[in-house]
Amino acid sequence: MAFRGKKTMFVSLLCLFIMALSSPSKAELQRFEHAAKKDGSLSFLVVGDWGRRGYYNQSEVALQMGIVGEKLDIDFIISTGDNFYDNGLTGTDDPAFEYSFSKIYTAPSLQKQWYSVVGNHDYRGDVAAQLSPILQKLDNRWLCLRSFIVDTEIAEFFFVDTTPFVEKYFTDPEDHVYDWKGILPRKNYLSNLLKDVDSALKDSIAKWKIVVGHHTIRSAGSHGDTHEIAKYLLPILKENNVDLYINGHDHCLEHISSPDSPIQFLTSGGGSKAWRGDVNWWNPKEMKFFYDGQGFMSMEITQTQVDIAFYDVFGRVLHKWATSKQLYSTM
Repeated sequence: MAFRGKKTMFVSLLCLFIMALSSPSKAELQRFEHAAKKDGSLSFLVVGDWGRRGYYNQSEVALQMGIVGEKLDIDFIISTGDNFYDNGLTGTDDPAFEYSFSKIYTAPSLQKQWYSVVGNHDYRGDVAAQLSPILQKLDNRWLCLRSFIVDTEIAEFFFVDTTPFVEKYFTDPEDHVYDWKGILPRKNYLSNLLKDVDSALKDSIAKWKIVVGHHTIRSAGSHGDTHEIAKYLLPILKENNVDLYINGHDHCLEHISSPDSPIQFLTSGGGSKAWRGDVNWWNPKEMKFFYDGQGFMSMEITQTQVDIAFYDVFGRVLHKWATSKQLYSTM
């Protein structure tokens, strides 16, 4: 891990946390560097919608993640949000952090950095707790911010806070209480976030551009498309030649191709409770894969190729897909 020591990392996160509280309407994209392997390759796992104290096969998925993680010699893990059910964390001292995270993902291969976004269920609790550097002291694998960038040189990962885009959480919260501290005024927050994401993508010279958010853009699952994300964020992704959009939210595993751009939509929301049989029709020319059970995803990246694989709760490979790019000449 290419951070400058745990103490420096903690101080940086503490400063960022204080800044976020003092400037609630401004979205800041903090940048982190994470070195690829010596041969220039990168491998990682993606899991979402998981935090249930080991229940609903969360522990079984974690076991298989550990096995696959060791086989692939992973560099880190990405969480696509809804990290703690049903209502996020109550504070930094909430035992759910230990019993849904630290005591579940115990395999040696999973003792790497976790890069996490917050989902809608996390917003029902104390969001500041998940963002707090105090959790870094409890488990130094944990890194969760609203929006941020991870630069691995061959690939840049743009983590985007998608929950505030969704109108119904504000107008029809279904008796849920959401923690909007740090978001309001909402219009300013979203405007700043979209500008920051667009600017960061335009500045990127990475071979691969990958965007991570909690909510779906394209999905045949229960929630389906998130129309606000498709309206406001997707055009920016298309304009800036993003390769992959990775999300959770729908409790399934799926891969959908775009009919009008190279973007691939990858859902990894099977970290615990899944929704069997809850699937909507989708054009089979675009639907590459759908699985209504628990599991996770892996990705291997080089300068010229990306390989993805989806696994079920028994570690069986359900779907593989690869894409390639030519290596640019330096002459």
